[in-house]
Amino acid sequence: NEAAGAKGELSIRLPEGVTGDQIAVSNDYVTQTIRVEIPQADRTYFDSYPVLGNSDYIDGLSYTRQGEMGVIEVTTNKVYELQTEYDAQNFYFNFLTPHEVYDKVVVIDAGHGGRAPGANKQGVNEKEIDLDIVLQLKKILDEDDHNIGVYYTRTDDSNPTFDQRVQLANKSDADLFISVHNNSTNSGRMSSANGTAVMYNESDESELGSKRLAQICLEEVTGQLQSRNRGLVEGDSIYIIRTSKVPVALIEVGFMTNQQELDLLRSEDYQKKAALGIYHAILRAFEEGY
Repeated sequence: NEAAGAKGELSIRLPEGVTGDQIAVSNDYVTQTIRVEIPQADRTYFDSYPVLGNSDYIDGLSYTRQGEMGVIEVTTNKVYELQTEYDAQNFYFNFLTPHEVYDKVVVIDAGHGGRAPGANKQGVNEKEIDLDIVLQLKKILDEDDHNIGVYYTRTDDSNPTFDQRVQLANKSDADLFISVHNNSTNSGRMSSANGTAVMYNESDESELGSKRLAQICLEEVTGQLQSRNRGLVEGDSIYIIRTSKVPVALIEVGFMTNQQELDLLRSEDYQKKAALGIYHAILRAFEEGY
C-alpha cells in the first residue's frame, strides 16, 4: 500500500518514454476482467516493474506481450468501476463499487445469444428479439437523468454463460436484475397461446423481493403492450433465477409461436413499447423502495 500510495490503489510503473495517456484500459464487467495495454513494455519490463498495491480486490493477475505491447489482465472479485490517474512515473487505479458511483444499480440480461438462438420461428431467432428489446431499453436508460448504473450481460450477439449473467448481478450488488426472453409452446408448434408472463424466485420471500418485482414488471409491460396478462410463474428451475442474490424478474414478453404476437414482436414499435414498460417498472420499483 505504501508503494502504491493509498489503500485500495494499484500502481503500474510507466516504461521509459511512455506517458499515462498512452495506456489503454478496458473493463469487462461481465467477466470482471480489467485489461491494461502498455506500449513499449519489453521482455524485462514486468520483471523490473511489478504491479504494486492492495490485492484485496484481485482474484487473478496475468502478464502477456503482444508485439511491442505489454498486457496486464486483472480479474477482480466483484464488479468495480475504475478511477484512474497518472503522473510522470506511474499509472494508478482505484476500485469503486457501483454503489459508490451510482444511487441505484440495475443489471439487464438479453436472453440467449451466439450459438444459443432460443426459439426459432419463420427464420426469426428469439435471441434477436430479446436483444432488440434490450437495445431499445438501453436507448431510454442512456437518456435517463436519474443516477442509475446499468450493466448489460450483452449488447451484441454474444452468449455469456448462465453463471456470468447472474454473477454480474450478484457481484455488482445490483438492486434489480431483469432478464428479457420470449415464449413458445412446449411443442414448438404455432398456436393461439399468447401474452406476457414473468418468472420470479420463489425462495425469495422478502417483501421487496423477486415476486414483488416480477409483479411490477408484469403490470407495466402488459400495460404498455396491451398484451394478455398470463401472471407470475415460479422460476427456481431456472439457474439465473435460483442463484440470484438480488431481486430478479425474467420477463417472457410474448409468444413466438403465436402468429399475431410474432409479427408484433418483430416490429420496432412493439419492441419500443416493451422497453418502455420495463423502464417504467424499474422506476416504479425504486419508488417502492428497492
